Amino acid sequence: MLLLHNLKLTSIYMKNFSLALLVTFFVTPLTLQGQTTCPNPHDSNSDGAVTINDLLDLLGVFGDTDTDGDGIWDSVDNCIDVSACNFDSNPSTPCIYNDVIGICGGVCAGDSDGDGICDDVDTCVGILDECGICNGPGPSSFTIESITILYDSIYAEAIDNWLVFEVGVDTIMSYVCDPVFAACGDLVTHDGYDYSTVLIGDQCWFSENCRYLPNVSPSSASSYTIPYYYVYDYNGTDVTAATSTANYSTYGVLYNWPAIMEPGICPSNWHIPTDLDWQTMEMSLGMSAADATGTGWRGTDQGAQMKSTAEWLYNINGTNSSGFTGLPGGYAYSGGFDYIEYVGYLWSSSASGSPAAWTRHLNYSYVLVLRDSSNRNNGFSARCVRD
Repeated sequence: MLLLHNLKLTSIYMKNFSLALLVTFFVTPLTLQGQTTCPNPHDSNSDGAVTINDLLDLLGVFGDTDTDGDGIWDSVDNCIDVSACNFDSNPSTPCIYNDVIGICGGVCAGDSDGDGICDDVDTCVGILDECGICNGPGPSSFTIESITILYDSIYAEAIDNWLVFEVGVDTIMSYVCDPVFAACGDLVTHDGYDYSTVLIGDQCWFSENCRYLPNVSPSSASSYTIPYYYVYDYNGTDVTAATSTANYSTYGVLYNWPAIMEPGICPSNWHIPTDLDWQTMEMSLGMSAADATGTGWRGTDQGAQMKSTAEWLYNINGTNSSGFTGLPGGYAYSGGFDYIEYVGYLWSSSASGSPAAWTRHLNYSYVLVLRDSSNRNNGFSARCVRD
């Protein structure tokens, strides 16, 4: 049995009239022969030991409590949620009262952008741009609508006059925001142009030819290694003039293979299709795997499914049931331009041995698709597919 030998209470009044209480326990174990162990009257929580928690219970009569039993008065404890902490004597995880956003007993594990919203429920982990897109690229252009200079003044007693000074500028701006690409079928903006898109199987494709034209060259400029850009039947170097032609408007740009391997031709999160991307699309349209990996004219009617319903020679058009809208844009070579309305040549990004790469051809008189290895100095059309 534990006997309380001495309980000393000393009370003093402080300047702010608060009561300071000093309590000292001297507890000595005492064993009595032939007696039954008695409950300790000072073990207020009946846990078999007189501890700080019993002392806090005793001091609670003076107007403060310790709801969560952590040894901190409620009046100065910033977290008294009894479910917020693991009170095991040997906890398996650290005892955390407040989570990362300061919620007592909260479960938020991260707030990456420091906006006070837990990452797992934050609709934007990052920064909204001027167009309201989370971590977006910002507006494609902006206009300054007005500029207002802000002034303040102060009276200078020594000279008996008011001094006026500039304190800031209030600028009102308007923004031009590109369309938001949310799902395949939406427009995707790149280099100032809105491309249409189509879902074929599980892939999202451009449904028109690439128009990216950082510079333009005549067909006589040819190389296996240097990027060149062409517009059918245009033999100048003026980009504005080239983009004003009907062929550019209908068929887009012709690229040699080094040009389609340059960054910038496709928007972010899109790429020039690999040979495997083309095979995947063809099989989505019903081509067998054996045909897809073969060369020459392959398949059944996949060419007809891919060809547009207009622009082809003698009006021998496709059904365009795929929505791909393949066009007969012809090609550029060192001797000029040829086969517009006859053939649509399309690059892949996959090399097929130097100096060639895998391509696809659509022909006005075929309903099949040609898989061929073509020289990299040719100027062919290009498409982009979503990553």
